[in-house]
Amino acid sequence: MDASPNPAACVRRIQQAINQHDLDALTDCFEPDYQSEFPAHPERAFQGHTALRANWTRIFSAVPDLHAELLRCLADEETAWAEWDWRGMGAGGQPFAMRGVTLQGVRTGRVAWARMYMEPVRDDGHALPGMPAGRPS
Repeated sequence: MDASPNPAACVRRIQQAINQHDLDALTDCFEPDYQSEFPAHPERAFQGHTALRANWTRIFSAVPDLHAELLRCLADEETAWAEWDWRGMGAGGQPFAMRGVTLQGVRTGRVAWARMYMEPVRDDGHALPGMPAGRPS
């Protein structure tokens, strides 16, 4: 891992791990006590590597060709703002598309906390399938 303490570099490592579907590299981008918040969906909040791995295992299974495009990223010494476009085909053959913003608090080169504002993309007035439902185990 490039342990650069730069929050923007950390976000780029996350993008690379998502696009390579590398669960170990992705987990390594986060502190063991990582806190994930979804302000618009508080029931989705979780903490720690075990829950993070369960969540991304489910996502990679549901969207086998998931690709994350980092549209914009702005960072200061300990926080990164990132705008994402996540796309792929669901395991059932339906298109998958989510777009939104994440805020990451970074310490020692890893994300300590994140606030996720990702939502399904609407196509012709209908929402495309978004993230698999449920809270990580």
